[in-house]
Amino acid sequence: MTIAIRFLEDPFEAERWLTRPRHLPTELPGPVRERIRDVFGEDLSALQVVERILQAVRERGDEALRQFTLAFDGCLIEDLRVSDEEFARTHDTVSADVLEALRFARERIEHFHRRTLRHSWIEFDREGALGQLIRPVERVGIYVPGGRAPLPSSLLMTAIPAQIAGVRDIVVCTPPGRDGRVAPVILAAAEMLGIRTVFKVGGAQAIAAMAFGTTTIPKVDIVAGPGNLFVVLAKRLVYGEVGIDQLPGPTETLLIADETANPVLCAADLLAQAEHDPLASAILITTSRSVAERTIAELSRQLAHLARAEVARSSLEQNGAIILVPDLERAFDLANRFAPEHLCLLIREPWRYIDRVRNAGGVFLGEASPEVIGDYTAGPSHVMPTGGTARFASPVTVDTFLKITSLVAVAPAALDLLGQPAMRLAYAEGLQAHAAAIEQRLERLPPE
Repeated sequence: MTIAIRFLEDPFEAERWLTRPRHLPTELPGPVRERIRDVFGEDLSALQVVERILQAVRERGDEALRQFTLAFDGCLIEDLRVSDEEFARTHDTVSADVLEALRFARERIEHFHRRTLRHSWIEFDREGALGQLIRPVERVGIYVPGGRAPLPSSLLMTAIPAQIAGVRDIVVCTPPGRDGRVAPVILAAAEMLGIRTVFKVGGAQAIAAMAFGTTTIPKVDIVAGPGNLFVVLAKRLVYGEVGIDQLPGPTETLLIADETANPVLCAADLLAQAEHDPLASAILITTSRSVAERTIAELSRQLAHLARAEVARSSLEQNGAIILVPDLERAFDLANRFAPEHLCLLIREPWRYIDRVRNAGGVFLGEASPEVIGDYTAGPSHVMPTGGTARFASPVTVDTFLKITSLVAVAPAALDLLGQPAMRLAYAEGLQAHAAAIEQRLERLPPE
């Protein structure tokens, strides 16, 4: 199977392509448009669909959830919550090998995130005390995709940081199959984490239910987890009603390779990213024409053996690229402009170039560190910023589920020291009552 991937040598053309706007896709496939017409009786954009769903769930709650689950997932769900019997059946359907892999991944993820946990602090001096109260949010709602494939790894990567942060109540929403059941492997992962509050609801309606609350599904404080276009748009629209972790778009990997890189591994990494989704971006920037040309040949060879070959081919031809650059300095400059979700360094001395990395969700150093390990068992969450948002955003961490309260306690003896310049600033801003609130204290409180 041959592949016609974009090959860029001109530095200005490469920069223009890498820095093009990467908005969420708005063009809907034909079958999706037909389903929208069937459900709503008219042609609607993805945003209009999500707005209708949010309004319906806000107004009609569980009734709307059952309606949309029947319309979009093809099954009628009476009891939205996964029952104890359904959890029990997972023991017969999930293999021991998969359970052991889930346990291994859980331990690695827990170990990583425990090292990042922050604590409250208070510092006393003669002016009084300053500090921060670090507290977890009370309830988190996690969305677990289940469309193209069930993703228990996404549940681990989102729920474990929340648990380490100290979140007491975690609820999960995930779409059911046409048989009305949640994928057993997702339930096995939830049970392993001690999460028994799982609902058979997917799509934008799941985000609405967790954001607004229904009779069955409780309102949460933060909605987290990846999803399709409708899920991401729903998270964007409910932000403010609840917090969100981020707005993850199509996944992306950018490889930087020098002349020492193995083209077989370069191609394998590109294909691993491309098989996710036709909208995924898999990009190679290399200083070696030989590596570039041999990687293209390897892509065609390896593609022929993939079960998801058409998905991968579509991704590479639409959104992939091989970019030839004169040196690694230019490669890192382009990578920082692109700000990829995943940056993989297949170069002779990757640690030497760490200081050159400014914008990336995660960095994978050396040929023994494929991004795929990060998807499952490395430890950091694989829910990372996409679409160039790594310029200002971070992966899901323990901090995603923490809130900070500033603590101020001024010693009476320091009120004059801090208050006089504060009053001058208040008057400069035209806020007389601000200044008076300090002045009244200076007149009435003893400096002791």
